[in-house]
Amino acid sequence: MRLLILGTGWMAQEHARRFSAIEGVDIVGAVDVDAARVGEYADSYKIPKRFTSLEAALDWGDFDAVANVTPDRIHHPTTMALVAAGKPVLCEKPLAENFGKANEMADAAEAAGIVNMVNLTYRNVAALQKARQMVQAGEIGTVRHVEASYLQSWLVSKFWGDWRTDPKWLWRLSRGHGSNGVLGDVGIHILDFASYGAALGIDHVFCRLRAFDKAPDNRIGEYQLDANDSFTMALDFANGAFGVVHASRWATGHINELRLRIYGDKGGIEVVHNLDGSLLKACVGSNVENAKWEELDAGTVPTNYQRFVEAVKSGVQTEPTFRHAAGLQKVLDLAVVSDEKRTELRANADTQ
Repeated sequence: MRLLILGTGWMAQEHARRFSAIEGVDIVGAVDVDAARVGEYADSYKIPKRFTSLEAALDWGDFDAVANVTPDRIHHPTTMALVAAGKPVLCEKPLAENFGKANEMADAAEAAGIVNMVNLTYRNVAALQKARQMVQAGEIGTVRHVEASYLQSWLVSKFWGDWRTDPKWLWRLSRGHGSNGVLGDVGIHILDFASYGAALGIDHVFCRLRAFDKAPDNRIGEYQLDANDSFTMALDFANGAFGVVHASRWATGHINELRLRIYGDKGGIEVVHNLDGSLLKACVGSNVENAKWEELDAGTVPTNYQRFVEAVKSGVQTEPTFRHAAGLQKVLDLAVVSDEKRTELRANADTQ
């Protein structure tokens, strides 16, 4: 499979490493509007062709599929052009800036009949996949309550550098620099983690957003620090189960951790994923009576990168699709409106 990588930022480095390790995949081209940057990137990964526009790459056309790793606002126009050219696309999250654009991308990909995927990276967590299988097999009965959290600590820790002086963090705190805050950054991840793990679509959402004070007048240089850095969300799932989902960049001691607890009428499951790895625990069967939790071996699962390659080769669509990501984006869009209006809104999104 001949792959084109569109965009050469930090996440594009990960795409190059991951795809290079898959047998039968050749990264044949890279695209970035900055000639020096695309040249350096292509040299680093021994990519033979480099372009400063997608149009030039499409005119060349000698590639089978594309990894779209451009900034969020560029996903829609570039992916629409790729779909029109009949090229299978693995797009970074979020699929688009809003549900309208994401839905248009899903419609176009489905109408064209091409393989389309969104790189929701935590689908690579074997513990999450195993938890979903257990739910679907009825091992915890009917799901009643779901708790999910995405906890980061870079506003209180310098583990990844000092956000006060580093533009790569400051922009994430500023709406004027294109940030939709922690909701826009990791909200799609934790919503997917919760709904996919519980194997349930999301029916209703009520959300609260908060941007806490971080500097005098909440400004550092050109950056107005007005993007949300914490959110809490109450969900109704399609089967009537309750969900509590939250995320924060003030979570001291967690660095970057996702946690999911799924409780049914016959048992419970817990998934924890952080920089140290993943953990899967369950309280089922006779253990329910004495509240004994046992750690389970989740095995291994293929990555999104591997599954995208297989889908392109076979022509058989796989998850997570554009349509799925559009459903999640609808929930995120409604979450913002819910906060503004202080009201619950119907999502009715088939996000499982």
